[in-house]
Amino acid sequence: MKGLMYGIILYIVLLLPSVISLMEKFIVTHMLLQMPLLLISGVLIGDFVTKKCPSFFEKWNGSGIPGMTLVYIVTMYWMLPRAMDEALLIHFVNVFKYVSFPFLVGIPLRDSWPRLSGLAKGFVIFNYIPMFGVMAWLYIDAPIQLCNNYLESEQKILGWGFFTLMFCMLFYILQNVFIDHSAE
Repeated sequence: MKGLMYGIILYIVLLLPSVISLMEKFIVTHMLLQMPLLLISGVLIGDFVTKKCPSFFEKWNGSGIPGMTLVYIVTMYWMLPRAMDEALLIHFVNVFKYVSFPFLVGIPLRDSWPRLSGLAKGFVIFNYIPMFGVMAWLYIDAPIQLCNNYLESEQKILGWGFFTLMFCMLFYILQNVFIDHSAE
């Protein structure tokens, strides 16, 4: 119940016009702060939702793979520079962002992750590593401005942010290799 309350409060705070304007002012805060916070609000709400409707999630997402597939598709879409521009210019797309991250990414992620095997979790992480690497390369090395609403210098900073995320994921996988899992 606490998670539901925190998730709803976080979601409401993220919907405040002043917070929206602050978060969407720079591409780095838009992609690497606002969107993950929307996802976190969905994960917090998802704990309550999955416990309230266990039969629905068991039937729809028994193995966790359908939910993770949805998570992957939605997050891939939002990494595109064009999606970022459209979120600022087209009201419907911006509304979709505020619906998709908590409800199409956060809740399915909360339900799917515990259902996945260790191998499947590694597969998911190993799919995000090259995706973040390609996005880092794209935003850092692009000779042109990719997002019309953000400066080229900002997109380079975002690229380094993606590179940092990619490095952190690689470090997580590597350190996980050297941990004794026999007690699990």
